[in-house]
Amino acid sequence: MSHAPRAPLMSLDDALQALLANIQPLSKSETVATLEADGRVLAQDLVSALQVPAFDNSSMDGYAVRSADLQQMGAELTVTQRIAAGHFGEALLSGQTARIFTGAPVPPGADAIVMQEQAESVPDQETPRVRFLTTAKPGQWIRRSGEDVKAGDTVLQRGQKLGPAELGLAASLGLAHLQVTARPKVALFSTGDELVMPGDVVPGDMRPGAIYNSNRFFLRALLQRMGCEVSDLGIVPDRRELTVAALKTAAEHHDLIVTSGGVSVGEEDHVKPAVQSLGELALWQIAMKPGKPFAYGHVRRQSLPGSAHFVGLPGNPVSSFITFLLLVKPLIMGLQGSAPQAPVPYRLPAHFDLPKADKRREFLRVRRNAQGGLDLFPNQSSGVLTSVVWGDGVVDNPAEQTIAHGDLLDFWSFSDWLS
Repeated sequence: MSHAPRAPLMSLDDALQALLANIQPLSKSETVATLEADGRVLAQDLVSALQVPAFDNSSMDGYAVRSADLQQMGAELTVTQRIAAGHFGEALLSGQTARIFTGAPVPPGADAIVMQEQAESVPDQETPRVRFLTTAKPGQWIRRSGEDVKAGDTVLQRGQKLGPAELGLAASLGLAHLQVTARPKVALFSTGDELVMPGDVVPGDMRPGAIYNSNRFFLRALLQRMGCEVSDLGIVPDRRELTVAALKTAAEHHDLIVTSGGVSVGEEDHVKPAVQSLGELALWQIAMKPGKPFAYGHVRRQSLPGSAHFVGLPGNPVSSFITFLLLVKPLIMGLQGSAPQAPVPYRLPAHFDLPKADKRREFLRVRRNAQGGLDLFPNQSSGVLTSVVWGDGVVDNPAEQTIAHGDLLDFWSFSDWLS
């Protein structure tokens, strides 16, 4: 009996484009204290109501002067006032100078600051005087009002992920609270009769064929790093009715369901038909290594309107880890209203040979060495999680591409990916 030719696997780029076409930002938002907003995503543009700095101020400890009084070295001026940060001075007249400190407002009439190292006190004077060891140019060492932010500027845009610098900028505008996208609610579970939780069984008592569920730990950590609110539904045995029940429960009050395992083509892989019975499977299997058995679709809610996004990750830990970074992270960024962006690759030389090409686009676990090149982890199996711990990134190697020592490769850093 002849079989119809199998359709070619979808490319990673096409799969990502198709996946993101299904993603709309969550409409829910909430107000949080700026102090507690690290890692959150802005739900609205931040428009400044003020100038930053609000006034011209000194960027140095020194003396405020009228530059016209300091056209020659050695000029002497009378010190008439002392201006500290937080205090405004009086107008400066010709022949006068003001002792001034960093951040203090520049007094009216002054148009330059001279560093204190370039001035010296004139001794034996009833009125304090200072001799200047330099000339002055208009505007030197003055931070102008609005040079950082002008009133009306959009300083942070909707969809911006907030980090320490962004929080500081928001605080400089007087914003004690920020409107941010609500955390995506994600249901996570693993499938497989072979899975055992660490702590439930000691290694010496493991039954034949059992393995510890490592995927649950790194997937939960990755989701939490992305600002998700995670419901951990544990391990679901390899039975169709239990998989369907878990998906129904997960879909009710979550935006996204992430599963690990059970999305291949074996008789005990129940996730694919279970999803199809409750919704649709839009993507299945991708031309990449590791990570071929990746699935994306929707699961309809039973008692509420709408559906939850579904992602089925491979059971092998490296496959699950890599496909999360390549496909699930952009999906979650899209839910948060943030533009999905892959890390910028570095072009680095191979310090290894790969004489046998793979027919799929391959993500090789590598590590940068002291010579500025890349070393290859010797075992590239999708089940060898030590390759991800040993490595500090992956090489994005095109399909059918061999590698020779010295070839320049696209290297993606895990630290960039996880930031």
